Amino acid sequence: MTEFCNPGPIDVSASPFAVLQAQPATLGDGFWRLRQQLNAEVGLAHGYQMLEQFGNFHNLALAAGRIQGDYKGPLFSDSDLYKWLEAVAFELQRSPSMRISAMADRAIDLIVAAQAPDGYINTYYQVVEPHNRWKQIHIGHELYCAGHLMQAAVAHFRATGSRCLLDVACKFADHIMTVFGPGRLETCCGHPEIETALIELYRITRQKAYLDQAAYFIDVRGKRTVGTEHWTFGSTYYQDHTPVRQAEAMVGHAVRQLYLCTGVTDLFLETGEAALLESQQRLWKDMTAGNMYLTGGVGSRHGTEAFGHKYELPTDTAYCETCAAIASIFWNFRMLLATADSRFADLMETTLYNAFLAGVSLRHDRYFYVNPMLSRGGIERPEWHGCACCPPNVMRLMASLHHYLCTISRAGIQWHHYAAAKMQTSFATLLLNTAYPWRGEINITIERTQNQPWELSLRIPAWCGLATLTINGQAMKLNMRHGYAIVTRAWKAGDTVFLTLTMPPQLLMGNPNIESIHHCAAIIRGPLVYCVEQPDCEAQTPLLDVQIDATKPLEVHDRPDLLGGVTTIRAVGVLTDVTAWQNCLYKPLRQADILRSVNLVAIPYFAWANRGPGAMRIWIPLVYRTLWPAC
Repeated sequence: MTEFCNPGPIDVSASPFAVLQAQPATLGDGFWRLRQQLNAEVGLAHGYQMLEQFGNFHNLALAAGRIQGDYKGPLFSDSDLYKWLEAVAFELQRSPSMRISAMADRAIDLIVAAQAPDGYINTYYQVVEPHNRWKQIHIGHELYCAGHLMQAAVAHFRATGSRCLLDVACKFADHIMTVFGPGRLETCCGHPEIETALIELYRITRQKAYLDQAAYFIDVRGKRTVGTEHWTFGSTYYQDHTPVRQAEAMVGHAVRQLYLCTGVTDLFLETGEAALLESQQRLWKDMTAGNMYLTGGVGSRHGTEAFGHKYELPTDTAYCETCAAIASIFWNFRMLLATADSRFADLMETTLYNAFLAGVSLRHDRYFYVNPMLSRGGIERPEWHGCACCPPNVMRLMASLHHYLCTISRAGIQWHHYAAAKMQTSFATLLLNTAYPWRGEINITIERTQNQPWELSLRIPAWCGLATLTINGQAMKLNMRHGYAIVTRAWKAGDTVFLTLTMPPQLLMGNPNIESIHHCAAIIRGPLVYCVEQPDCEAQTPLLDVQIDATKPLEVHDRPDLLGGVTTIRAVGVLTDVTAWQNCLYKPLRQADILRSVNLVAIPYFAWANRGPGAMRIWIPLVYRTLWPAC
C-alpha cells in the first residue's frame, strides 16, 4: 500500500487483510472542527476537574502509596481516567499544548508510581481487595481497565514518542500473559475491551505474543466460564454463551457486545480468518435489521443496558447508551477497513450525528449516559456520572475524529465522511470545503498530485436519492461501486470536484413490528434525525398531544440564532382535544377529536435538552385522517 502517516486510534498499515488504511485529515472551519475545539478547550479540562473531584487521581495516589485514605468510586474507575488520558493524547497529537500536556504528565506520573513490581495495576484491587486479584473476572473489570490503559499508552506514544506509559502497558500485558491461557486461568473478562487493546499494542510493538493473547481471549469465549455462578444475567449477558465464530445474534450488554465485535474484527484484519469476518457480517445484519434505533443507537433494555428481542425498540425507555454508540462507530470503522463497503460508513455517519452527538451538550460540559427517543420532561445532562464511562469516551472519540473521515488504498483515496478538511497523502493533497450536514454541496480541490492516475472514491450516502458530480465544471456520469462514486484519472493540480447530494426533508415510518412507533412518523434530512422539543411548541401546546399531518409539505429553515446555528424543519400538525378524553383511556376511532391546527418546528436530535428539561419526541403520531381518510 501507499505510505501511511500519523497513525491514530487504529494503525492497519501492516495488517495484511485490511483493504483500506486509516488516514488522518486536518479539519477546517465547520461543523466538526467547532466541536473538536470545544472538546479540547472545555471538555478535557472539565474531565480533569471531574476526575479530581470524583477521586480517580486520589485512587492512583493511594495505590502508589503517596497518600492514605479510602478508595472512591466504582471498582472500574481507573478506566475513566485512562479514556480521558487517551483523549488528551489524541489532542496532543492534533494540537500540542503545554496546558494539556501538564495534565497528562500528572496522570502518567501517578500511573507509573502505582504499578506493582510484577506489572499489575488496578487501584481497586491494590487498595481494597488485594486478596481477590484475578478472582472476580466476571464483574471485576480488571482486564477491561487494562485494555483502556493499553489504548491510552498507544495513543500517548504515537502523540509524543515517549515510552513512559507504553512501558507500563507492556509490563502489564506481559503479566497478564502469565496469568491467562491454556493450563493457567482459562477464562475471559466479563467486559470485552482487552482484545482490541492487545491487538493495537501488537501493532505498535510487533510483539506477536500480544496478538496471540488477544486471540486466546476471543477463542475462549463460548465456554460459559463467565456469568454462570456469580451473576444474575448469565453467560449470554457477557457474550460467553457461544463461540464467536458461531454467533448469530447481538445479545447481552450492548457495549460489551460491540467491544467484542471490534476486537474480533481487529483479529480478522491481522489473520484473515474468513469465519471471523463472516460472524461479524451476520451480527451486523442482525443488529441493523431488528435491534437498532433510527439514530443508530442500540441497547433497548433500560434495566440491563442490553439488546432485546428483535423489534423490541421502546421509545421512552430506550437505553441507547452513549458508550454503545461509540463502540458501534469503532466496530463499523474496522468493518469498513476490512471490506470497503459503504454500508459501514453509512451507519457510522448516522451514529456520529445522532446517537453519539446527542451524548454531549453543545458546550461540551454536560453528558448523557442514556439517550431516549421520547422524553416526557425532566431529563437533563449532568456534568458527570457516578458511573462515568460515557463522558471520557465522548472525549476520546471527539479528539480523534479526524482519523475517521478518509482512507487510502493501493488504488487511491476514499472520502467517507464529509467535513471541511485537508487530506495529505502520497497520492495527492486534497482540500474539501462544505457546509455539511446543513448543505449537501461538497467541493474538493486537488492541490498537489502525483503524475500517475489514481482513484478518488466519494461515498454516496444511502439516504441520498439523487447525487450529481462535476469535474472541472463538466458533468460526469456516476460510476458506482459498493456505494461510492469512483473517478479514476490522471489528476492535475487545480482540478476541482463538485459533488451535490440532494437532501430534502423526509418523513420516515418504522417497521410495523416495532410496536412503540405504530402509526408514527419521524423527520430526517440528510444524515440528521430530527425531533420536536417543548421550547419550540406554540404557546399552550403540550408536545405529547400533537400529531403530524403527512399530507402537508415539510419546510427547511436556517436558524443561525438557535442552538448555536441549526437548520430546522417546519411541519403542520394538529392538537388533540384532550378534554374529550377525560376519565377515558380508549374511544372508537371515529370519535377522535381534533382541536386545531398547529405548526411544528423540528430541531436536530443531537441538540435537544440544551434549553432545559422539557419534553421531546422523535416519533410523532400521524393525524388520524392521514391514516384512514374515510373515517
